[in-house]
Amino acid sequence: MVLGQSMETATVKHIEQEQDDYLHLMRRHPCYNPGAHNVFGRIHLPVSPVCNIGCRFCTRDCDGTTQRPGMSRGVLSPLEAVGLVERALALCPQITVVGVAGPGESLASLHALAALSLVHQRFPGLIGCLSTNGLALRKYVRHLVGAGVKTVSITVNSVDPAILERINAGVALKGRWIAGREGAELLIREQLAGIGEAVGQGLIVKTNAVLIPGINDRHIGEIARAVSAAGAGMMNVIPLIPNHELAHIPAPDCPMLQEAREAAEAHLPVFRHCRQCRADACGIPGGKDLAGELYDRRLETFSHG
Repeated sequence: MVLGQSMETATVKHIEQEQDDYLHLMRRHPCYNPGAHNVFGRIHLPVSPVCNIGCRFCTRDCDGTTQRPGMSRGVLSPLEAVGLVERALALCPQITVVGVAGPGESLASLHALAALSLVHQRFPGLIGCLSTNGLALRKYVRHLVGAGVKTVSITVNSVDPAILERINAGVALKGRWIAGREGAELLIREQLAGIGEAVGQGLIVKTNAVLIPGINDRHIGEIARAVSAAGAGMMNVIPLIPNHELAHIPAPDCPMLQEAREAAEAHLPVFRHCRQCRADACGIPGGKDLAGELYDRRLETFSHG
């Protein structure tokens, strides 16, 4: 009886510790907690040079001014990223999160894992974060945990292959380019499985959905239902930035965005403070971006390979 009580007490303490760790992390993550958005900072490390899917709205490139995801001043090596974090913390001591969000897909190469692992060794108190399209997430979840990653954002733009093939041209997997419906089905399957695997390994998962008028604007609630069932704890509905093959589609207006967010909120909490940051963003999201002060020399050119 005493042994049983001891095991029960230990289990309760373990659960309480996990809850405390979760709350402490969430209080300091400006991209997961609205209350932290104007208080704590983050730095995105532009270390990922290639991508493995063909989003029809995405063009990745190098410049210092365009304000959207997929853009950076260049690409850092994993070792260079450690020095960059050190300089960033001197500029902005409020930084609590170090993440990789491009400019390519974070898990299409091993660069993000290497960079985050090195940074975690040097700055173990920072929250490791990763943004991904989810195609390779299931394969690398355990490696992410080992690299100190605590939070993962997965962009899921549809859970209906007929809709997704209008958004994504195809996927690159094991040396093959898989286009159309087959590629869409594969991506959805891997995304949902990756969410489940990530949550099972203790990661906090947020999903992003790009709201595209006339394509997935009536589908956001179904996405939210599916990712919530898979284990995601939060969703971020972000407006399309007209670009590339979808440059002819106007950005959604405020009523459409509000309607989509309300549809998602029927299934899970919605984060409403996203600024669609660049892949080299630095600083407090609600304040001045400090990236220009970090990059005092020319970086390598981004690879579209």
